[in-house]
Amino acid sequence: MGLDAEYRKLVMPAPARLIVNMDVPDLARAEHFYCAVFGVSVGRRLGSGAVELLGLEAPIYLLEKAGDSAATAAAPARRNYQRHWTPVHLDVSVNDLDHARSMAIAAGAVDETGVRQAPYGRIATFADPFGHGFCLIEFNGMGYDAIAT
Repeated sequence: MGLDAEYRKLVMPAPARLIVNMDVPDLARAEHFYCAVFGVSVGRRLGSGAVELLGLEAPIYLLEKAGDSAATAAAPARRNYQRHWTPVHLDVSVNDLDHARSMAIAAGAVDETGVRQAPYGRIATFADPFGHGFCLIEFNGMGYDAIAT
């Protein structure tokens, strides 16, 4: 066993587990939005400023953080809940994109692209009410194998 593998065994639970943390300015509104759009439900409330949402492959933790507050002590970035670009976003696979798109719009999502055809299926891009981008994808029979090299 190499040093990297030994180190990972010491510092990471086996197997490592992905969780998603999302800063939001209004916890109750975000809880309602994500439960309606992604079909998740509340797992636990973690004090008054956080809630765990379950039902996807990774739990989502909504963390209430004020707008314009410092993101970290080490970086000058401030939280901004206007529509913003980020290199990390959520893609949620759905069985019926048209229905999921309607539910997202009804819950307050902004449809940014309409439904687009892709080699792997159909996709629509949205912004949530807090400026975060996300996509809903209805995979075809090949899924990402259609573009795998």
